[in-house]
Amino acid sequence: MISVVVPVYNEEPSIEPLLDELAQVLDGLGDRWEVVVVDDGSTDGTYDTLARLNAEQPQVHVVRLRRNAGKAAALDVGFAEAEGDLVVTIDGDGQDDPHEIPRLLAKLDEGYDLVAGWKSTRRDPFTRRVVSRVFNAVTGRVSGLRLHDMNCGLKAARADVLQGIRLYGELHRFLPVLAHYRGYRVAEVPVNHRPRRHGRSRYGMERYVRGFLDLLTVTFMGRYRHRPLHLFGSVGLLLGAIGVVVLAYLTVLKVTGHAIGHRPLLTLGVLLVVVGIQFLSLGLLSELITSHHEERLGRRQRADRLVDEVLR
Repeated sequence: MISVVVPVYNEEPSIEPLLDELAQVLDGLGDRWEVVVVDDGSTDGTYDTLARLNAEQPQVHVVRLRRNAGKAAALDVGFAEAEGDLVVTIDGDGQDDPHEIPRLLAKLDEGYDLVAGWKSTRRDPFTRRVVSRVFNAVTGRVSGLRLHDMNCGLKAARADVLQGIRLYGELHRFLPVLAHYRGYRVAEVPVNHRPRRHGRSRYGMERYVRGFLDLLTVTFMGRYRHRPLHLFGSVGLLLGAIGVVVLAYLTVLKVTGHAIGHRPLLTLGVLLVVVGIQFLSLGLLSELITSHHEERLGRRQRADRLVDEVLR
């Protein structure tokens, strides 16, 4: 069964044509399917349109959020409601082409766990395209997962991949990275990107600022979640070592008869050593918390989190 999750916010003119296209494409696949539309607190007639379509088409399910919670929260709710073995995400503005869904599913059949779309010819303003390229390049460099387009709304994944990932804030754009950090196989496929026909984008440049902050969160949770001392300890040792060098230099000056009490370098050296010790302490406390959590999980749960396949 295939589940298509569509987060929408004030997309009244776009949603009905999009659902008609989705029905046409999914009927052609020959599998059972459903469309889960998550209305993220729309203030126009989007929900009324969805309620009518739900009554007309039993395969269209509608979830209405109490308020505008953001795309990540809407997707998280949609993943919880989806019942399919394979889950496809697509934006509700009509710019993502539903006819690309079979190509994404075919890529999954090659053995991948999550396939992201790549808007190779993007129908967006020049400034957004430039900033998006920079954002994708930095994300790929930091995360180690090199994709051309992290934030394409068109993606396909196996259901068990998504069930283990909690989305909040702006983490939806890092879905491939989150899957990659959990050991799943990630690929991308060039997809058609269409001009926006109705309304305007509600995402401004500030989303990229939030995105870089979320990148730090994703990197920490992915690379250092189970070894926090490696991060905090490395920073602490570096700062502490610089502080020791500075204090050693001042000690030599003091021994040779120079006054050091009025030097700002003395304050800097002491501060670096103290901050370094604090980082080391924070790393050790994090290790204790992580170790306690791992012990509570039990060996079977820890194994299930890592094992891909068992042959007996």
